[in-house]
Amino acid sequence: MGLTSFRPDALLADVEHAPRSPMRYEMAVIGLGGMGSAILAEAAARGARAIGLEQYEAAHGLGSSHGRSRIFRTAYFEDSAYVPLLRRASQLWRKLEHDTGEKIFSPTGVLTVGAGGSAIIAGTQRAAAEHDLPLHTFSGRETEARYGGIRMWPEEIAILEKDAGVLDPEGAVKAQLKVARACGAELHFGVAMEGWEACESGFAVWLADGRRIEARTLVLSLGPWVKTTLAALDVPVRIQRNVQAWFHSSTEAFRAPGFPAFLVDREGLPAPLYGFPDFGAGVKAAFHGGGRDTEVEHLERAIDLARDIEPLRRALGDWMPRAAEWLGEASVCMYTMSPDEHFVIDRHPQHPALILCGGFSGHGFKFAPVVGEIAAELALEGGTRHAIDFLSLKRFQKEKGKM
Repeated sequence: MGLTSFRPDALLADVEHAPRSPMRYEMAVIGLGGMGSAILAEAAARGARAIGLEQYEAAHGLGSSHGRSRIFRTAYFEDSAYVPLLRRASQLWRKLEHDTGEKIFSPTGVLTVGAGGSAIIAGTQRAAAEHDLPLHTFSGRETEARYGGIRMWPEEIAILEKDAGVLDPEGAVKAQLKVARACGAELHFGVAMEGWEACESGFAVWLADGRRIEARTLVLSLGPWVKTTLAALDVPVRIQRNVQAWFHSSTEAFRAPGFPAFLVDREGLPAPLYGFPDFGAGVKAAFHGGGRDTEVEHLERAIDLARDIEPLRRALGDWMPRAAEWLGEASVCMYTMSPDEHFVIDRHPQHPALILCGGFSGHGFKFAPVVGEIAAELALEGGTRHAIDFLSLKRFQKEKGKM
């Protein structure tokens, strides 16, 4: 989006053509992907006069909130501090389905596979123990007997979270936007933000089409385009190019709902392999965080079969023989990697009414509705009921010895 934390000089000419009395709102949300759409819906549902701005079309496929499927799991090996947020997210996903009549979540279960002492297995077990989460653990032989067509390694075990499953990201974004619009939010697509600055009424925001709006609070939910904003706060995020592919098989063994979503961490892979059962378009698979760094402006969207697809095909074939008999399609997704691969959800240190939501590091989409709740509370109430200190900007200041 070309976003900055100041007003570029190039905007001076635009201001001359802006309305003399800018449109004023209680909240402006910039970026309407998975997070922004949820934030806008929550703010509008609370009665705020809110506007949402998106540089592309609704539920577009150019950022990080697309690809037909996202895993939802609660036994979180990344950090058990996420578990309370996931419990609330689960409630809110169900509420979104109820309120809109849209099917967003498919309860396939999620199978986590790795060596008994691996970080992914130990972390999953630790989260379950700390939060009393029901899990089912199987030996390699038991797993192969339960799910025909897979191949376990001798040292591997599998953990099944039966209540986990698969989210529809495009459907979720559209449902959140539906709620936002029904609750009175103003939505604009195909318009980018060129810059913002603090002003007497809160924030002035300049748009690429020459318009200017003002809002008491501002939320930046920019996905990969948050890099410039966070870099200005000495938080160096990386943009990572990752490829997701759909493969076809001649067997019915991997079709939903009988086969679970999966996460496999084994030696020799460039990153953990994750994927989804066949919902009709094939078995989807990708490496979690195994891509190369890039810049948004230079992202290569073309797929290279040798570099992008063959490693995936081999890894999937080793785990699920016959699952990757031929390629259906593939697409590129961007991860916005924070230094510690945990989220950044906080107020701007110089502007408390500016809320930053970014650095979701490839595992954030499942949290979207609770992030919407958190950001709306921070913006409209000045605080949140949720425990998010571990996601604050302060952790980076501590690392630099600033606190």
